[in-house]
Amino acid sequence: MSSDTRTIIPEEAASQGLLAVVIARAVVAARAAASVLERTTRAARSVVTPLGWGVIAGGIASLVLAYGWGWTELAVIGWGLLFVAAAASLWLVGRGAGQILLTLPVPRVAVGETAEARLVARNPGRRRFSGARLEIPVGRRVVELLLPALSRGGEVDEHVGIPTDRRGIVAVGPARTVRADPLGLMRREIVWSDVRELHVHPRTVAVSALSTGYLRDLEGSPTRDLTASDIAFHALREYQPGDDRRYIHWRSSAKTGTFMVRQFEETRRSRLMVLLDLRPDAYEDPDDFELAVSVAASIGARAIRDARSLAFAVSGRWRSGRPALNRRTALNRRTAPGAEPVRSRSGIAAVRELPTASRDRLLDALCIEERDPRAAALGDVARAAAESISGVSLAFVITGGACEVADLRQAATRLPLGVETIAVRCRSEGEASARSVGGVAVYGIGYLEDLASLLARTASVA
Repeated sequence: MSSDTRTIIPEEAASQGLLAVVIARAVVAARAAASVLERTTRAARSVVTPLGWGVIAGGIASLVLAYGWGWTELAVIGWGLLFVAAAASLWLVGRGAGQILLTLPVPRVAVGETAEARLVARNPGRRRFSGARLEIPVGRRVVELLLPALSRGGEVDEHVGIPTDRRGIVAVGPARTVRADPLGLMRREIVWSDVRELHVHPRTVAVSALSTGYLRDLEGSPTRDLTASDIAFHALREYQPGDDRRYIHWRSSAKTGTFMVRQFEETRRSRLMVLLDLRPDAYEDPDDFELAVSVAASIGARAIRDARSLAFAVSGRWRSGRPALNRRTALNRRTAPGAEPVRSRSGIAAVRELPTASRDRLLDALCIEERDPRAAALGDVARAAAESISGVSLAFVITGGACEVADLRQAATRLPLGVETIAVRCRSEGEASARSVGGVAVYGIGYLEDLASLLARTASVA
């Protein structure tokens, strides 16, 4: 009895182990089949068009009804539809050219300049390339090209024009080849390149007045604040404990018999600030805002070229007594690359300071600046800029022709004392004018070229 039990138990254990192995292998096979089915389904969804799915569904439904009800004609229709879908899939066979490169020879242009993307297709393989249709998204439109047949080592070099009629960033690419059947049932796309970005800068004009007239103090402009160490000499005084002995004037000390030290006037470098108004109601027409951006860009580019200390700011947002633009908000919304939010101490308004490390970085940032319905009032923006940007001696306030002169005067009063303010009102195709209102120079600009002439005339008088 016991010997039979000892014989049966190992056999049952062996059978249970074999069953466990079979179940495990079945689970692995089921998972592999599910993975293959998922990949196949994903691939089918990516190549079959809605029309193709309709044809396949119609063929299957026709076959079900035909064999269920015995309709021979319906069976012929069903098999015909499935045959057409299978034949359409043959158009997707092959990969096409071995390599397609999409480049931008010039990544930055100004409005109105010619810009092109270069496309190079090569066939390094042994088989002959029969050609394919190529699609390249350029901004909001799609450019279609037909690649010719390429033998081994063959190459095609094409140039695609890019519209530059408006300031902004134009996305070019990715370049993709498209294989599709004539009926539009199947469509296969192969992506060959990444997206390239073309920066269309605002148009600028050469401004020469910033190197003379307003900003002559290369070594610094003396102030009324006295200091023990600087450049501008003020007077001599008696030595006091703690004074730097390097500034003892020995000749005067020998005459008076008392140590005398030099005293200086504290100097400051001239810093130029450009403030661009983003309020929509300040501009009568979209062209006025584009003119204002070009004016601000011209002044900023000239200051960078002259190696001047420059602060370039644009209006922040009004937020019911809260800081108009904090750091989290600036990260969540698309702002200029490198733009830093500047918060007002009063918490009423704020400005954003654009990067001025180079001309290209500044103009890249201006590519995406647009009018903002929530932009703060000009006076509040000027106050925020005055609290955040120090050392300013000359400020340009760029706005539209609809901005009232009273608003410009209020903005000038919010700036620190001693800051010379020049307000530029831009009205497209308007007459050029220059006047002084309450100590503020107000320029009227109708064309971008008016800026250079007005600044040159003012600098010659200064």
